[in-house]
Amino acid sequence: MDLKRLFNDDDAVSPVIGVILMVAITVILAAVIASFVLGLGEDQGPTPKASFEFEYDSSADELTATHDSGDSLDGNQLSVEGGSASLASSSWPSDMNSGDSVIIDTSSSSSGDTIRVVWTNEDGDTSTTLATYEIPS
Repeated sequence: MDLKRLFNDDDAVSPVIGVILMVAITVILAAVIASFVLGLGEDQGPTPKASFEFEYDSSADELTATHDSGDSLDGNQLSVEGGSASLASSSWPSDMNSGDSVIIDTSSSSSGDTIRVVWTNEDGDTSTTLATYEIPS
């Protein structure tokens, strides 16, 4: 057996690489076509940009969320999630603008729970977390 000839013999390399490249191109092309057909590339619309400031009152088990800056938000598209938090004495105003606040009841939540202010689009199929707050221990 001639070892030099074995290492220098590359007759079958070119066809194998060609087949691998053809398969890769076919898979990529199929993925692109599928994303257009299934609508995965559709524009979901603009997500609002808003900043919230939180103030926690441990004696009352309340968290005040204040819209600090950013886009005006439709209150019907906002919710509070996480832990067992719920809106207390007030609910989301119809138009949440800078300076507007809501009080979140955290009496059923535990320390370490993360409270999230969530925006959901009009269709209800997409949501975005705008702000988070972790209840201190």
